[in-house]
Amino acid sequence: MGTMHDRDELIQEVASLKQRGGKIVFTNGCFDILHYGHVRCLAEAKALGDILIVAVNSDASVRKLKGKNRPINSEEHRAYVVASLSAVDYVTIFNEDTPYELIRSIMPHVLVKGGDWPKEQVVGGSLVEEAGGAVVIIPEEKGFSTTRTIEKIRSDPSKP
Repeated sequence: MGTMHDRDELIQEVASLKQRGGKIVFTNGCFDILHYGHVRCLAEAKALGDILIVAVNSDASVRKLKGKNRPINSEEHRAYVVASLSAVDYVTIFNEDTPYELIRSIMPHVLVKGGDWPKEQVVGGSLVEEAGGAVVIIPEEKGFSTTRTIEKIRSDPSKP
């Protein structure tokens, strides 16, 4: 199981991992109702390096992004579930609208974003590339979305 850290602990841990030659991969997201698309994306992200760090949006951050009825699960529960995945080494929760400052502090070797994001729009992407790192977009798994799952449950819970 991955370990959960606050920002300062994580920054210190990453510095130590880098000194030992570890290739750091970073990604972030809400991970409100974990599904196949999330798990596949995290497994592919882990394959790009030695250590996978996942930053989970805080409850307040999710509300700003997704609206007043989200998240469904609390930040502590979402972080714990993500940390329980075998691909994940470290988890932290961030409260800002974007993980820019966290990315700047960690400066991963690889920054991963799932979905259909153009590389130029990935928050922190230019920072990582300017430092010699890479930005990798892992295409979303069609048909898997927390928002769509919630809509499906609300519209007709009897349908799989």
